[in-house]
Parts: sequence; C-alpha cells; structure tokens
Amino acid sequence: ILVIAIHILFRGPSPSSESIDKRYQSNLVPSTWNIALESSYASINSIVREQIGIKNELYLPFIYSLFFFIIVANLIGNTPYSFTITTSIVLSVGLSFTIFIGVTLIALFKHGLHFFSFFIPGGTPLALV
Repeated sequence: ILVIAIHILFRGPSPSSESIDKRYQSNLVPSTWNIALESSYASINSIVREQIGIKNELYLPFIYSLFFFIIVANLIGNTPYSFTITTSIVLSVGLSFTIFIGVTLIALFKHGLHFFSFFIPGGTPLALV
C-alpha cells in the first residue's frame, strides 16, 4: 500500500491509456522526477546488492518503500509548524519491532533452527552456549 501511495504521490493517479499514448508519444526525454527517482532507485539497489547480495533483491521494494517513508516523514518536519512523526517513540518502536519480527520469521522459515547458529561463533564449546 505504501508503494502505491508513493507512486501516486510522485506520478499522480493513473490516466486512461489513450491519454498515456498521447502524452508519451513524442516525449522521449525523462522528467526531473523520473531522473531523481531512477537515481535513488539505482543507489538503493547498489546498497542492497552490496549488503544482502544479488539473489536477495526480493527485499528491495520493501527497503525502498521504508527508505522513502522515513525520508518523506522527516522532510515534512522541515515545514514550519509541523510535526515530524519519526520523533514519536510509538512509530519508532512499532516500525523496529515489526521489522525485527518479520526478519526473524523470514530467517526461521528460510534456515530453520540453523538460524540460531548464526549468533554463535564457529568452534564455540557447547558449555558456553
């Protein structure tokens, strides 16, 4: 839902297919919004590839949406007499808790009980565990 809201925010509601054909028929040069969004997508994509690998790009839309949610929420706070929602402890704890639970569940489904061995260095005696 957040991705759709961000898309509508930047592109506007989807017009009919006839107006799309007329609007983009001779317009081959991308707009500044297209350039900005594509460059942000490319930079976030490179960070995701570097940190979690190419085969885990499945999580890129979530990370991209989360990044833009946080940046837009913080930029709204720059307007006079407005409140930045990321200063609220409820939002911070809520986001971090749901992401933590989601990542843990995905890891448990993907790796099973072997997931817990990632927290223990190799060669550690069983008595220390």
